[in-house]
Amino acid sequence: MIGRLNHVAIAVPNLKAASAQYAGTLGAKVGPPQDEPDHGVTVVFIELPNTKIELLYPLGDNSPIASYLEKNPAGGIHHMCYEVEDIEAARDKLLADGARVLGTGDPKIGAHGKPVLFLHPKDFNGCLIELEQV
Repeated sequence: MIGRLNHVAIAVPNLKAASAQYAGTLGAKVGPPQDEPDHGVTVVFIELPNTKIELLYPLGDNSPIASYLEKNPAGGIHHMCYEVEDIEAARDKLLADGARVLGTGDPKIGAHGKPVLFLHPKDFNGCLIELEQV
Protein backbone atom coordinates (compact mmCIF):
# COMPACT_ATOMS: atom_id res chain seq x y z
CA MET A 1 0.00 0.00 0.00
CA ILE A 2 2.71 2.50 0.91
CA GLY A 3 5.00 3.84 -1.74
CA ARG A 4 8.23 5.75 -1.44
CA LEU A 5 9.35 7.69 1.60
CA ASN A 6 8.25 11.27 0.94
CA HIS A 7 9.97 12.93 3.90
CA VAL A 8 11.21 12.68 7.46
CA ALA A 9 9.95 15.53 9.65
CA ILE A 10 12.11 16.98 12.41
CA ALA A 11 10.70 19.33 15.04
CA VAL A 12 13.19 22.11 15.75
CA PRO A 13 13.35 24.74 18.51
CA ASN A 14 14.95 27.33 16.19
CA LEU A 15 13.90 27.18 12.54
CA LYS A 16 16.40 29.78 11.31
CA ALA A 17 19.35 28.05 13.00
CA ALA A 18 18.30 24.60 11.80
CA SER A 19 17.85 25.86 8.22
CA ALA A 20 21.27 27.52 8.32
CA GLN A 21 22.85 24.31 9.63
CA TYR A 22 21.43 22.24 6.77
CA ALA A 23 22.39 24.88 4.19
CA GLY A 24 25.82 25.77 5.54
CA THR A 25 27.18 22.82 7.47
CA LEU A 26 25.59 20.07 5.38
CA GLY A 27 25.47 21.94 2.06
CA ALA A 28 21.83 21.05 1.38
CA LYS A 29 19.30 22.86 -0.80
CA VAL A 30 16.98 24.53 1.74
CA GLY A 31 13.63 26.02 0.76
CA PRO A 32 11.96 29.06 2.28
CA PRO A 33 9.76 28.86 5.39
CA GLN A 34 6.08 28.36 4.67
CA ASP A 35 3.28 28.73 7.20
CA GLU A 36 0.70 25.94 7.34
CA PRO A 37 -2.05 27.37 9.59
CA ASP A 38 -4.34 24.33 9.18
CA HIS A 39 -1.61 22.20 10.78
CA GLY A 40 -0.24 24.78 13.23
CA VAL A 41 3.30 24.68 11.85
CA THR A 42 5.85 26.58 9.84
CA VAL A 43 7.80 24.22 7.60
CA VAL A 44 11.05 24.32 5.67
CA PHE A 45 11.78 21.60 3.14
CA ILE A 46 15.29 20.36 2.49
CA GLU A 47 15.64 18.69 -0.88
CA LEU A 48 17.74 15.54 -1.06
CA PRO A 49 18.37 13.39 -4.14
CA ASN A 50 16.10 10.59 -2.89
CA THR A 51 13.68 12.27 -0.42
CA LYS A 52 13.12 15.39 1.68
CA ILE A 53 13.64 16.52 5.24
CA GLU A 54 10.86 18.69 6.66
CA LEU A 55 11.81 21.02 9.50
CA LEU A 56 8.80 21.79 11.72
CA TYR A 57 8.39 24.83 13.94
CA PRO A 58 5.32 25.86 15.97
CA LEU A 59 2.87 28.30 14.40
CA GLY A 60 0.56 29.64 17.09
CA ASP A 61 -0.06 28.66 20.69
CA ASN A 62 -2.10 25.54 19.85
CA SER A 63 0.55 24.02 17.60
CA PRO A 64 1.10 20.28 18.11
CA ILE A 65 4.80 21.00 17.60
CA ALA A 66 4.84 23.34 20.61
CA SER A 67 3.72 20.50 22.89
CA TYR A 68 6.24 18.15 21.23
CA LEU A 69 9.05 20.65 21.89
CA GLU A 70 7.96 21.05 25.52
CA LYS A 71 8.61 17.33 25.96
CA ASN A 72 11.68 17.34 23.69
CA PRO A 73 13.31 20.80 24.03
CA ALA A 74 16.22 19.93 21.72
CA GLY A 75 13.79 18.80 19.00
CA GLY A 76 13.83 15.45 17.25
CA ILE A 77 12.26 13.26 14.61
CA HIS A 78 8.52 13.96 14.66
CA HIS A 79 7.11 11.75 11.89
CA MET A 80 7.73 9.81 8.69
CA CYS A 81 5.67 10.44 5.57
CA TYR A 82 4.91 7.73 3.01
CA GLU A 83 3.23 8.19 -0.33
CA VAL A 84 0.01 6.35 -1.22
CA GLU A 85 -1.90 6.22 -4.50
CA ASP A 86 -5.39 6.56 -2.97
CA ILE A 87 -5.52 8.06 0.51
CA GLU A 88 -9.16 7.19 1.17
CA ALA A 89 -8.66 3.55 0.17
CA ALA A 90 -5.55 3.45 2.37
CA ARG A 91 -7.50 4.96 5.28
CA ASP A 92 -10.34 2.48 4.87
CA LYS A 93 -7.96 -0.49 4.84
CA LEU A 94 -6.08 0.80 7.87
CA LEU A 95 -9.29 1.38 9.83
CA ALA A 96 -10.53 -2.11 8.89
CA ASP A 97 -7.22 -3.52 10.17
CA GLY A 98 -7.63 -1.69 13.51
CA ALA A 99 -5.28 1.25 13.01
CA ARG A 100 -6.28 4.65 14.36
CA VAL A 101 -6.37 7.70 12.09
CA LEU A 102 -5.87 10.97 13.96
CA GLY A 103 -8.37 13.81 13.77
CA THR A 104 -11.67 13.34 11.98
CA GLY A 105 -10.30 10.71 9.61
CA ASP A 106 -10.89 13.01 6.66
CA PRO A 107 -7.79 13.99 4.68
CA LYS A 108 -6.51 17.56 5.00
CA ILE A 109 -4.41 19.39 2.46
CA GLY A 110 -0.75 19.23 3.50
CA ALA A 111 2.29 21.39 2.84
CA HIS A 112 2.71 19.97 -0.68
CA GLY A 113 -0.88 20.84 -1.60
CA LYS A 114 -1.91 17.16 -1.52
CA PRO A 115 -4.27 15.25 0.81
CA VAL A 116 -2.66 13.87 3.98
CA LEU A 117 -3.64 11.79 7.01
CA PHE A 118 -1.80 10.95 10.22
CA LEU A 119 -1.80 7.55 11.92
CA HIS A 120 -1.54 7.09 15.68
CA PRO A 121 2.04 6.36 16.78
CA LYS A 122 0.92 3.71 19.28
CA ASP A 123 -0.24 1.62 16.32
CA PHE A 124 3.10 1.92 14.48
CA ASN A 125 5.90 1.14 16.94
CA GLY A 126 5.88 4.60 18.51
CA CYS A 127 6.27 6.42 15.18
CA LEU A 128 3.75 9.00 13.97
CA ILE A 129 3.03 8.17 10.32
CA GLU A 130 1.82 10.63 7.72
CA LEU A 131 0.30 9.37 4.47
CA GLU A 132 0.31 11.67 1.45
CA GLN A 133 -1.63 10.97 -1.73
CA VAL A 134 0.47 11.29 -4.88
